[in-house]
Amino acid sequence: MPTKATEASPHGPNGAPRARRRTALDRAGARARRAPLLPALVFLIVVTQLPFVATVVISFLRWNALAPENRGFAALANYRAVVTDPALRASVATTVLLTVTVVLVSLLLGLGLALLLNRGFRGRGIVRTLLITPFLIVPVAAALLWKHALFNPSYGLLNGTLTWLWSLFGGAGPPQPDWLTRTPLAAVEVALIWQWTPFMMLILLAGLQSRPADAVEAALVDGASPFDIFRYLTLPHLRRYLELAALLGTIYVVQNFDAVFTITSGGLGTANLPYTIYQTFYQAHDYGRASAQGVVVVLCSLLVATFALRTVSSLLREEGTR
Repeated sequence: MPTKATEASPHGPNGAPRARRRTALDRAGARARRAPLLPALVFLIVVTQLPFVATVVISFLRWNALAPENRGFAALANYRAVVTDPALRASVATTVLLTVTVVLVSLLLGLGLALLLNRGFRGRGIVRTLLITPFLIVPVAAALLWKHALFNPSYGLLNGTLTWLWSLFGGAGPPQPDWLTRTPLAAVEVALIWQWTPFMMLILLAGLQSRPADAVEAALVDGASPFDIFRYLTLPHLRRYLELAALLGTIYVVQNFDAVFTITSGGLGTANLPYTIYQTFYQAHDYGRASAQGVVVVLCSLLVATFALRTVSSLLREEGTR
């Protein structure tokens, strides 16, 4: 006669069926927990992955709407054209310069604002809300604001301020520079810096508020100066947050199309990669080459996104060990 221990044992006569039943129940429970996520997963695949697969397929085709009779399989011809295209190489250089300038300046300004907002003062909530506002404006509306309300040579705020300053010193005939003609790329960079500085500020402010207060207090007791605290405590603590802000900003600024299209229409050496793809697709009607350009841009963005995900993962691990 089997004992109770034998019956309860997984190696006994009834142990194997119970183990299988328990495994089946665990699998059913896991499927039940994942089932609510299935519609979102299907929607994500349909919206993002299927169009990208279609883009990859079209990138291997010879497909120009201006020559419909010459449609066919092009193998790697579109990618060779992308690599050897001088306009695309120029747009790559413009994209790199635009991205590096916007990200670095936004990081520095965001760090300064985050340090200020990390201090306690009256009205800090209102100031924080006002500083976040530029990031909440629709990109096209922000670009139109800079193009017409600030950069316009006739009634823009910049030239109006120059006229007012000129009149204070008794000058006649103040200069009315056309900012979009003289410094087109700088005009786009200033508009993007204004819009992305709040994003950097929010990430760095979160990093500052997670800084251990006891370490700062101990440094103050030991006689450390504010600069020493910033150099040896704040900056090392913010390193991951600075990397994350720079990587996320790079991903978004590389893909920027609104500011270039709205402010300069891609002229005067401001055409970046997204605008060049727009020209290839909508103006040259070369769907195959435009798709190849898009695939190349996506692959480059995935490289940056991989580093961003690694930074986020390491940041979460560090926060979890505290």
